[in-house]
Amino acid sequence: MKQLLVTIMTLASLSSSMSSCDKDKQATAATESGNNNEITSNRREGKMKIIVGSTVFTATLYDNQSVTAFKAMLPLTINMGDLNANEKFYYFNSTLPTSASAGGDIQVGDLMLYGNNCMVLFYKSFTTSYTYTRLGKIDNVSALITALGAVPVNVKFELP
Repeated sequence: MKQLLVTIMTLASLSSSMSSCDKDKQATAATESGNNNEITSNRREGKMKIIVGSTVFTATLYDNQSVTAFKAMLPLTINMGDLNANEKFYYFNSTLPTSASAGGDIQVGDLMLYGNNCMVLFYKSFTTSYTYTRLGKIDNVSALITALGAVPVNVKFELP
């Protein structure tokens, strides 16, 4: 009985120490499974150009399956409608993988996926309880509101 107790204690200790060894390994596992948007939203996968009229923005993309699928669609020029005077949106004909989490504080320049086929580019900040999959964030948003306006607009997405 004593030997069984020692074995259980040793296994528990080993398991505990292994689970906290390397946060990067945990983040990679969460990214691959697509189950943890909080971890993946802190990791970046690259850059993308977003062109509205003659204004070019650079966005930093998150590292998740949705972004990988979205990048495979690029280059892409779409007509984005306006909703609630705070966001541009576009419904894709096909679906993308998702790892949605509560929106919380939406910031100007956030690029997100609502549901599995609606891309949203926010040009005003606000708080929401809706859930989104984070795709990326525009790096410098100073001219974004002016470029997008409150009407539908053509937007081009491409890799640099």
